Amino acid sequence: MDELVDSSRTVIEKGSKSFAAAARLFDPDTRAGAYMLYAWCRHCDDETDDQKLGFSSSRISRDEGRARVDRLRRETRRALDGEPVEDPVFLGLQQVVAQHQIPHRFPLEHLDGFVMDVEGREYKTLEDTLEYCYHVAGVVGIMMAYVMGVRDEPTLDRATDLGLAFQLTNICRDVIEDARVGRVYLPSDWLADAGIGVNGVAEPGKRDGVSQVARRVLAEADRYYASARLGISQLPLRSAWAVAAANAVYRDIGRLILKRGPRAWDRRASTGRSRKIALVLGSGVGALTATFVGRGSRSQPRSGLWVRPKAT
Repeated sequence: MDELVDSSRTVIEKGSKSFAAAARLFDPDTRAGAYMLYAWCRHCDDETDDQKLGFSSSRISRDEGRARVDRLRRETRRALDGEPVEDPVFLGLQQVVAQHQIPHRFPLEHLDGFVMDVEGREYKTLEDTLEYCYHVAGVVGIMMAYVMGVRDEPTLDRATDLGLAFQLTNICRDVIEDARVGRVYLPSDWLADAGIGVNGVAEPGKRDGVSQVARRVLAEADRYYASARLGISQLPLRSAWAVAAANAVYRDIGRLILKRGPRAWDRRASTGRSRKIALVLGSGVGALTATFVGRGSRSQPRSGLWVRPKAT
């Protein structure tokens, strides 16, 4: 078990420094579950696109992409069904799902997001973009909430909101890089409002317009960050601190994109070490306040926010 957790920790430390920093705040059992869940998510993402920790050296065909997702789905189902698995990534998934009683629908819904990628889905409206965000990040928020001991639907809604906010921020950070490989997640109707076609997002002359659309998307992300914060009071203190830290660090990336404007993509937007430490420390105070003062805040309505699909 220790070896499995250690290998999973290595994946997260190389694949996401921001998430790794927040994960260190969890208690040991929660941290182990977070590591193993992240390792599976990272593996599925990399395997779908023939990447290594998010970096791609080639571009695969749509048919090959579908075949890769199909293999991942078969291997994931074996792990979920308790069948013998040897790959540490799927063994970790098997253990974390069993230990925390994560409904099987959520890992499978996560894989649906990779299907959307390999099919080259076009996102015409914000609603379409949010549906994609739900599959690739919202369900991860839900699964992480299960690892933290959450079971009630209102708090799971807030966990979904944090995943949506993260992914909207990621979309804005990586928009040019994604567009160069044919993937545009910004709503095409918003792009049209800025005079940009889906195929023109990566053009240097369109940066002003892309910046305008990114500003609109990040304004939406802020609504989901704010909603997610209302669920923090329902978490154990250390988990609340970790989630508040992740919220603060990712939200800061969005602020940096806004500050840079059309030059946001001259270099990758990221939070520096000293700034990250300050945000983590500051979020600890916020988590403490929310945990002991903010009980009941989750009952505030999620008016106008995207509604996740519920089990039938």
